[in-house]
Amino acid sequence: MEKTVKKNPLSFQIDPNLFQRASDEEKAQIVTQRESVSFMRDAMRRLVHNRMAMVCLVILVVITLVAIIVPMVYPYTYTQQDVTAKYLSPFEYSAKEQARIAAGQKVFPHIMGTDNLGRDYAIRVIYGTRISLMVGFISALIVVFIGILYGAVSGYFGGKVDLIMMRIVDIIYSLPDVLIVILLSVAIKDVISTSKSDLIVRLGAGMISIFIVFGLLYWVGMARQVRGQILSIKEQEYVLASKAAGASAMHIILKHMIPNCISVIIITAAMQIPSAIFTESFLSFVGMGVSIPMPSLGSLASDARSGLVSYPYMLLFPALTIFLIVLSFNLLGNGLRDAFDPKLRS
Repeated sequence: MEKTVKKNPLSFQIDPNLFQRASDEEKAQIVTQRESVSFMRDAMRRLVHNRMAMVCLVILVVITLVAIIVPMVYPYTYTQQDVTAKYLSPFEYSAKEQARIAAGQKVFPHIMGTDNLGRDYAIRVIYGTRISLMVGFISALIVVFIGILYGAVSGYFGGKVDLIMMRIVDIIYSLPDVLIVILLSVAIKDVISTSKSDLIVRLGAGMISIFIVFGLLYWVGMARQVRGQILSIKEQEYVLASKAAGASAMHIILKHMIPNCISVIIITAAMQIPSAIFTESFLSFVGMGVSIPMPSLGSLASDARSGLVSYPYMLLFPALTIFLIVLSFNLLGNGLRDAFDPKLRS
């Protein structure tokens, strides 16, 4: 039985007897506390529930694993030639291979056929995918490293420092990247001709110039994104507390500001990878990529132009691979953007 509460006649409060006490079930329905999780874990939960982003992530993981593992066990190499097996269709055998099969030997099929020199096309596409992914990830690392430091310093100090640094960014934005790649390729050829490093010689002037151009030009977008974030958080209480405690500018930038920009950094880096892959494919298509005979998806597509009417599959396979990689990275980047900043979700 409920106890009646007497109201003071001189009190202006509402009479408590006019209210009915909530039951235990009603109290349980009101308590809707959410589990306390970190920002990163909460973003990952939202990303996992984005089906399109997860499908793209699976596609990229499969492509990466194929590019890394398959060349180790594949029976053909990207330089192995067989002049009797030119322009074979997918899963077609040459006369010599058919004779070997008739003799009881096992011959691994050419899954994507062969090219004009009798080289297995599948392994060349796989190696080209490896080159494209390597360019994408290395370029993203270069962009992230330079862009974060430059943008954080510019945003933190502000004033004349920020003005001068941002004008340098504007100048770099105006430079034509393709022209600089061509000029660097010409300048680096002499260095490569005297180099004793096998990796540098194999990559060639075109690929090295691509890495240099990304280090010189393509970090400006990341720098602007990080600068904007730094400007918005540098007056926060925890930053002012660090300054009051005597922390150095480098300590504040590295320990407090950059970790709070991690969402922008991850999203921008994820969007930078497909841009780098597409740029490398374009430059390889026009003959300024990796050196022959190392394949690239862009160079394979360029070589396939001569036999486009008779052998369309030679253009289909590298073009489809570029399409899958670039599209998957773009959709994954959109998923990361929605996961780290739900307010941007349409």
